[in-house]
Amino acid sequence: MTLIRSISGIRGTIGGKQGESLTAADIIHFTSSFAVFQKNKSKKNKIKIVVGRDARVSGDMISRLVTGTLISMGADVIDIGLSTTPTVEIAVPEEKADGGIIITASHNPKNWNALKFVNSNGELITSAESKEYLDIVDNNSIIYSEVDKLGIATINDTCIGKHIEKILKLPLINKEAIVKANLTVAVDAVNSTGGISVIPLLKSLGVKHIEPLFCEPTGIFPHNPEPLPEYLNEISNFVVRKKADVGFVVDPDVDRLAIICENGDMFGEEYTLVAVADYVLTHKPGNTVSNLSSSKALKDITLKHGGEYFASAVGEVNVIETMKSVNAVIGG
Repeated sequence: MTLIRSISGIRGTIGGKQGESLTAADIIHFTSSFAVFQKNKSKKNKIKIVVGRDARVSGDMISRLVTGTLISMGADVIDIGLSTTPTVEIAVPEEKADGGIIITASHNPKNWNALKFVNSNGELITSAESKEYLDIVDNNSIIYSEVDKLGIATINDTCIGKHIEKILKLPLINKEAIVKANLTVAVDAVNSTGGISVIPLLKSLGVKHIEPLFCEPTGIFPHNPEPLPEYLNEISNFVVRKKADVGFVVDPDVDRLAIICENGDMFGEEYTLVAVADYVLTHKPGNTVSNLSSSKALKDITLKHGGEYFASAVGEVNVIETMKSVNAVIGG
């Protein structure tokens, strides 16, 4: 059994002994500590926290524990239910919340789950914030609220729709061109929340021919949920069989994307970032960021468009921090 504390949050395997895996007791303690952390950051006694999850089997159980614990700490909860990591990050500032908890083990197998912590800006907590939070975890001095000061939970199932609306309003989204292309698009959502987010997004963009594969949010992953080429034979064959123009594959919390070409070949994550950056920089020149595991292709594209390229350490938090520090227009 495994329990890992890192800048990306708390993740571990379900079941086993407290302190050695992600047990109910551990979830309660880590969630209580986050409530203390957010109260300290906001200087408020009454805080509001957004909670969302992917569809993995343990998600409902953990969501109930997280929500109940936050209420017991006097925090109000906006429960957005089945969602995506980017949607929770958008929902936090949209709901004027003090923070968020995303219940997802991202691309890890089904026996894993995790708590990802979001600050009031809708960003994963920084390395400095993570240290502050873990100090509270280790200090173990949690004071729960009295009965008259308990929080309340509110259900909000509109957040994915609002997220899609924001995407449609982006100036670089050309819906007319998408409709005119008359594309057939295949989608593999690994039986998680991509089925309730990517497919509605495609429909909103005007895609009329969608071929779904593993798009029911049952949490029963039909293959390894990390969208790497060695796990994507079925979607590759599916794209060819359905004569699709392109295939999209996402991980359980929809923050990783793989693209399949019309002949079933992988487009490649490196090409994805570079192709998107080339389009963005054509319309909005500026600086870019990618992590140190990337090739120099993004740098070449950025220089071609007159911008400056910066490398960050590996990890979404590190990419975000570098993007903000250099005023980047795109990163990944």
